[in-house]
Amino acid sequence: MNKAVIFLADGFEEIEALTVVDVLRRGGVDIETVSVSGRRSVMGAHNIEVAADRLFDGETEKNADIIILPGGGTGTQNLKEHEGVNKLCAQFIAEDKYVAAICAAPSVLGVKGLLKGRRAVCYPGFEPQLEGAEIGSERVVTDGRLITSKGPGTAADFALTLLSLLKDKETSDKVRAGMLL
Repeated sequence: MNKAVIFLADGFEEIEALTVVDVLRRGGVDIETVSVSGRRSVMGAHNIEVAADRLFDGETEKNADIIILPGGGTGTQNLKEHEGVNKLCAQFIAEDKYVAAICAAPSVLGVKGLLKGRRAVCYPGFEPQLEGAEIGSERVVTDGRLITSKGPGTAADFALTLLSLLKDKETSDKVRAGMLL
C-alpha cells in the first residue's frame, strides 16, 4: 500500500498538508498533491502558494490507497463544497479504504454523516460538525481505516501515523528518528 493523495484547496493549512507530504515521501510513499481549485497553483491559509502535482479529475484518485484532507478554515470550507471530494470520501469509507483528515477537515466527513459511530478528533470548536462521532481526546485517533488529528501542532504525529499504516512502524520510527522528533 503506497499510493496516497492529498487534496489542496485554497485556504489549506500549509503545515498540515506539507508535513504529511514530506513525511510520506521520506518514508517512500508515492503521494500526490491534487488541487481541487481548478488550477495547479493553490494558495494556503498563510499566503504560501503551492504548485500541486496535478488537478483533481475524480477518476485517478480512485486508485489511491488513502485520501487525505488537510485543514484550514477556508480550505476546509472549499473541500466541503467540492462535490468530487465529497463523493470520493463517501466511496472510500463505504469501501473501507483509508481516509485521513486533520484540524477542521474531519468536519468535511462529519457534516455528511460519514463519522456516525466512529471515534474522531478535530480542531477545538469543530466537534459539533462531527455528527454522530465519539469525540476522542488524543492528538491522533485511528478508528479502523479512518484517521483524524487535531491540528497544526499534531501534523508530524498525524503524518507518522499515516506512514506507519501505509508502510510499517519500523519505517515510521526511522523517519521520526531522522527528523529528530
